[in-house]
Amino acid sequence: MRKIIWVMSVSVDGYMEGPNREIDWHMVDDELHRHMNGWLADAGGFLEGRVTFELMVGFWPTADQDPAATPTVVEFARIWRDMPKVVYSRTLQRAEWNATVVPDVVPAEVLALKAQPGGDLVLAGADLAAEFARHDLIDEYRLYVHPVVIGRGKPMLQPSDAKVPLGLIETHTFGNGVVMLRYERLALGPDGG
Repeated sequence: MRKIIWVMSVSVDGYMEGPNREIDWHMVDDELHRHMNGWLADAGGFLEGRVTFELMVGFWPTADQDPAATPTVVEFARIWRDMPKVVYSRTLQRAEWNATVVPDVVPAEVLALKAQPGGDLVLAGADLAAEFARHDLIDEYRLYVHPVVIGRGKPMLQPSDAKVPLGLIETHTFGNGVVMLRYERLALGPDGG
C-alpha cells in the first residue's frame, strides 16, 4: 500500500510561513532542489490544499520556459505539471494541471487512493495536514528544518489532542544548513501507547 508523506519546510521555531505568508526565508539551493526532485519524481501524486495549489500554479506551469531557469527548476516544473494532483477545496469548482478537486477529506476515500498502485502520495500544506492528522492518515513526516528563526507566522502543527508516536528513519544535513528529518508513524500498542 502507498504511504502518505507530509513534506514541510519549517523554521527552527516551528513556522511554515511568515505572518503575511512569506516563504522568502526558505533556503532552497541547487543541492536541496536536486534532492527534492529525486524523490518527488517517483511519487504517485500530490495532495494539496487550495492555497498550496494556487501558490504552485502561480509559478510552476511555465517555470521551465524561463531562459534563466536552472536545470533543477526545469525538471521540477515537469514533475509538478505531470504529477496527478488531488486539490482539497470547498471553493474551487475545478482545477487544471492534472488536478482533481475534492471538497472534503473523507478517510475511506483517502484509504482507497492509498490502495491504488503507484508511488507514495505527497501531502503539502499545514491546514490540510492537520485534517489528515485528525483522521490519522499520515504515514511519514518529512520535515526540512531551515536554519532561521522567523519569530512569528503560521505554525507547522495545529493544536491537537492527538498523540502520534513516530520513529526516526533518516536524517540528512545539506550544505546550506537545512536538515531533513524523516519520521514514520509507529503502530500504537494494545494499550493505545
